[in-house]
Amino acid sequence: MSHVVAHTNIEVRYAETDQMGVVHHSNYIVWMELGRTQLIKELGFSYAEMEKSGILAPVLDVQVSYKKPLTYGDNAIIKTWIDSYDGFKVTYGYTVLSESGELAVTGLTSHVCVRKEDFRPVRLKKMFPDWHEAYEKAKKKENEGY
Repeated sequence: MSHVVAHTNIEVRYAETDQMGVVHHSNYIVWMELGRTQLIKELGFSYAEMEKSGILAPVLDVQVSYKKPLTYGDNAIIKTWIDSYDGFKVTYGYTVLSESGELAVTGLTSHVCVRKEDFRPVRLKKMFPDWHEAYEKAKKKENEGY
C-alpha cells in the first residue's frame, strides 16, 4: 500500500450556509471529520471500534484556510490523507474542492490517542500495531502533493 487519499462527496445543505449564503466556516471542520472517518474506513479500521476498546483520538490542533466559498446546492469533494505520522501523533491533511475542482479550503488536524478513563496518551504503535503499520504505509511521502 502506498499513500492513500480518501474522497468524500458532500452536497451542501441549506442549513450549512450562513446569512451571506455561503457555507459557514464551522461546517468545514465537520466535513473534515467525515473525511477522516472515511480514510480510516478505507484503511480497514473503525474509529468507533477503537473507542469501544477504551481509546480516544482527540483533536490537538486545527488549521483551516478558506480560499473560495461554497454555496447551497454545490457539491464538495473532501480529499483526506495522513499528512504526517510518527507513531504517536497523526496529522491529517484535507482539501475541499468544488465539483469543478476549484480549491475551496485546505486544512490540517492533529491527534493523539489517549485512554478514555484518564486521557493519558498512548502510542498507537503499542495499542494498535495494525493501525500503526497501515498509517506508516499510507502516510504522505516527502514532496508529494495533493
